[in-house]
Amino acid sequence: MTGTLRFMNASLHDLKSRGKLYDIRIRDGKFESVQEQTSGEERVQAADIASFALPMGRDMSNEQKVFDLKGRMMLPGLVDIHMHLDKAFSLPQVGNQTGTLLEAIQNYSRAAASFSKETIRARIVRTALQAVSYGSTRLRSHLDFNVSAGEDVAIRTVEAALEARALLSGVVDLELYPMVPYRDLGRRGMELIEESLRMGLDGIGGAPHLSHHPDADIEGIFELAVRLGVPIDLHCDETDNPEMKTVLKVAQESLKYDYHGKVTAGHLCSLSSMPPAEAEELIAMMSLAGVHAVTLPAANLYLQGRADLGPVRRGVTRVRELMEEGVALAAASDNIHDPFHPFGRGDLLQIAQLTGYAAHYGSPEDMVQLLDMVTVKPAIIAGMENYGIRRGGAADFVIVDARNPEEVFTHLPAGRWVAKSGAWVSVTRAASRFGEERIQRLWEASVLETEGMGGRAVWK
Repeated sequence: MTGTLRFMNASLHDLKSRGKLYDIRIRDGKFESVQEQTSGEERVQAADIASFALPMGRDMSNEQKVFDLKGRMMLPGLVDIHMHLDKAFSLPQVGNQTGTLLEAIQNYSRAAASFSKETIRARIVRTALQAVSYGSTRLRSHLDFNVSAGEDVAIRTVEAALEARALLSGVVDLELYPMVPYRDLGRRGMELIEESLRMGLDGIGGAPHLSHHPDADIEGIFELAVRLGVPIDLHCDETDNPEMKTVLKVAQESLKYDYHGKVTAGHLCSLSSMPPAEAEELIAMMSLAGVHAVTLPAANLYLQGRADLGPVRRGVTRVRELMEEGVALAAASDNIHDPFHPFGRGDLLQIAQLTGYAAHYGSPEDMVQLLDMVTVKPAIIAGMENYGIRRGGAADFVIVDARNPEEVFTHLPAGRWVAKSGAWVSVTRAASRFGEERIQRLWEASVLETEGMGGRAVWK
């Protein structure tokens, strides 16, 4: 989008910006300036963002260019760094009676050949657009690569994902990672993975902890990734078994090839089952090797601990310990309405809130870190150098109906205005909480009073 946008009275989520308001200007798809406002700020006629609706058709000449956010928060575009877009919304076709990870894998593997390329592409587009509506502007999806069901089955998923990415160009960025099969891969399987990367996929995924020979699989993945110069993102140790420590081999290979910052380990459930001293050693190795981490609280709370009679292990990794050791840790959606996880909607603020519950993150400082886990941290993992609300950064952002992190996680606000490269891609406006004007005014006054604002209206 060419032209300019201006946002006044904007809040930002980091601690140093707390209690301050900003004037943010965007030109030609980038942040031109981000300046703290002062009491002597010029008076400009501006519209309340709550009144904004996306223009119909292609004519944007009448689009409002100056907005008063009235204290609402602008976040950089959310980054969902671990999803399975190709499987999303497949639960009606692929069930899971036991709710276990094993049955989910078996059932989806048997059904994979029955899904057409068109069906897979439609799932990816639908789920990606839903994530956009909640504020995500970049997604990384792991793709099923079921070679045992036939080479055409594996490649059709790749083709569907590439077609979906083209359809979604300018709306959301898609990163695509084929999952290296953990059984019966063979030489031809690795050749197909290489072919998929040459077709345009971005990196290599997999779940070596499920293999009978995980070390050899990890070595093969690193050899191919290093030769092609692509990043690695592996499902690691998604189990309650404290003896499962494939992330150690991942860290060792990362050190061997000097792949610092190019390797990501997702799930890491076994860390939460093992004694603290053992977990600390593994986390220290991850930090040393520059291995990033992703926690998937929704799916892991649902899948893990099913064999426990009590106390029940819940599977969410050691969030605080990873953060304190300096590992870049993100939170992500994982599966949505499929045999692995029947719930979810692609809302990263909901995922961050769930991380707060699971990891006992509740202080004001913790809540800032939770927002970092769906913005700054996954951007680091994705290698996004031009990210963030700063001069020269790409103008990917979401405005939410909240003034601080506490309000974000208390309300999970419905009102979200999402832009990609400075162009609006989704607008979800929150309706008035109460239909009758007198009751609505009473509600607003009570909010001001309970927050000690003494009638200094922010929302009016």
